[in-house]
Amino acid sequence: EIALRRNLNQKQLAERKLAVNGTARAREIARTIEFFFEIWQHNMVVESIEGDLVVKKRLIRLLCCAFGVMFLFMNPLHVVAAEDVFVGTESENAGESSDATEITMPAISGIEAPSYILMEASTGQVICEYNADEKRSPASITKIMTLLLIFEHLDRGKIKLESDVLTSAYAQSMGGSQVFLEEGEVQSLETIIKCIAVASGNDASVAAAEFIAGSEQEFVKMMNEKAKELGLTNTRFEDCCGLSESDGHYSSAGDVAIMSRELITKYPQVLQYTGIWMEDIVHSTARGDSVFTLTSTNKLLKMYEHTTGLKTGSTGKAKYCLSATASKDGIDLIAVVMGSPNNKVRFRDAMTLLNYGYSVSTLYEDKNEDALPKLPIKGGIQEDVRLVYKEPFRYLDTEGRDFENIKKTIRLPEEIEAPLKRGEAVGEAVYLLNDKRIGSVSIVSDENVEKAGYFDYLGKVFKVFCSLG
Repeated sequence: EIALRRNLNQKQLAERKLAVNGTARAREIARTIEFFFEIWQHNMVVESIEGDLVVKKRLIRLLCCAFGVMFLFMNPLHVVAAEDVFVGTESENAGESSDATEITMPAISGIEAPSYILMEASTGQVICEYNADEKRSPASITKIMTLLLIFEHLDRGKIKLESDVLTSAYAQSMGGSQVFLEEGEVQSLETIIKCIAVASGNDASVAAAEFIAGSEQEFVKMMNEKAKELGLTNTRFEDCCGLSESDGHYSSAGDVAIMSRELITKYPQVLQYTGIWMEDIVHSTARGDSVFTLTSTNKLLKMYEHTTGLKTGSTGKAKYCLSATASKDGIDLIAVVMGSPNNKVRFRDAMTLLNYGYSVSTLYEDKNEDALPKLPIKGGIQEDVRLVYKEPFRYLDTEGRDFENIKKTIRLPEEIEAPLKRGEAVGEAVYLLNDKRIGSVSIVSDENVEKAGYFDYLGKVFKVFCSLG
């Protein structure tokens, strides 16, 4: 569904790239003019102090102006019409067969990262993106998948937060960002999670991978299997921490957003760890106990008040990457930037995306707590079945539409045939906005109903007979 919503044809992509290129050129020219103006001001100051250099300074000013004019003519700004910047797709049969709605994908001015995406977490709707399917080296945002598998195993009861994790020599040997675990050192899994989520410890990531799968290689297989399960077509892992700069280790901004969404929506408790700024842990080794302070690599926690996580990453090949999560007014956003030129730019780009998202987004939610009618059931041991909504309904609007025009229609058959399992879909609630379908929620059975047998029918006849007396 997410992939369909992000499906743009080549022409639309070209238009959007053109818009971004035009914006970038505008910034370049503006910086150049600013530079010339600074030289002009500087020479005016010098001229007032050194009167004997008036002629020389005037000549410098004239040359600067001439060079600036030549630059503008030699590098013309490409003007892009507003309608070229906003592109989207809409199903022709939206009213009947699709939940897809018209979604614009604007190129956001001021973003320097060559690849980015902004997604709303609860709906998975993409608000904006640029080169989001481009395969790039992910660096330590690889650890998002590592954390996802850790919490998945916790949820299944295979491991516990109190479980002891032993550090191997191989785990200790990891370079890059680390928390300096030593061979033979034992830490609780919860501490290892903090080392990964807060300090981006490569040694902690490998220790967790070995604890869960026996070896990093086996854990990486699990990572790739999970990527396939999530439909991440632009992702392949070769390690669990992101140190690899191999061409065979890659992901994309779009795929990182999807795995980030999977992590924070299925296991929101991860935000208890990614929201930590600083925390002490204790290293217990043969030399005794020593305190080590974990400091978050995600400076956005101090720069943007709505930040909840998630993961940073940087290597020489990947440059500076970030998957940032934020929550404001009941809306959870995921901003992913990849390939930013420096540390400051990646955080600034993420803030720009998040600010844009909150400025245009409004979330409609129907908790679906209203009672549904019972549905007659044919050939069952009972006459009808209780129904419930499968889940709440959420719809993200970025166009300023009036939610008062949303209508919900219940679609159910006249009856359904037994047997029926609890949770089995029997109908749907369809939502329309201005007579266009914007989504639906399944209506499911709230109980198991077995198919009636001979003695069941005999019992029904007996009850009818007794009621006549």
